[in-house]
Formats: sequence, C-alpha cells, structure tokens
Amino acid sequence: MPWQRQIYRLIGKPVGLSLRNGKGVSGVLCDVRNGVVYLQEYMYQDQFALKKYRFESIDNVYSFPNCTRRNPFTPRVY
Repeated sequence: MPWQRQIYRLIGKPVGLSLRNGKGVSGVLCDVRNGVVYLQEYMYQDQFALKKYRFESIDNVYSFPNCTRRNPFTPRVY
C-alpha cells in the first residue's frame, strides 16, 4: 500500500484517515509504529484525545491541502 511508505513524512502534520469501514477521521499525526497510527483528534471545548488506528483498518491517508483564497472577498464565517 503506497500510503504506508509515505506516512512517516506526515508525522506532526494534519491528516485525514479514510477508514475501511467507510468512516473518516482527521487530526494531527503524532506517531507511527508497530503497524499502528497515533492520531490526536479534537473532541470538544479544550479536549483532545490520542487515538490509535491499526494499518489494517486504514484505506488511505491524506495530507491536508494548503489554505488558499479562492477569491478576493473575505471568507465566510460559520
């Protein structure tokens, strides 16, 4: 799997994991070892959780794209 060869360069960066069960999660990639990906995810308020995902449960890993302004207007606030 190509993502397994490239994942180490993403440590410390925000990533999205596409899981084999059809779900997706995102967070900061903290570590990769022994076939496990450690991802720090935001929970709520000031709460973060370090979660682990086995390689077998991951379909693909995506790095977040750079922020770009698509037009000269102020971005929408949600």
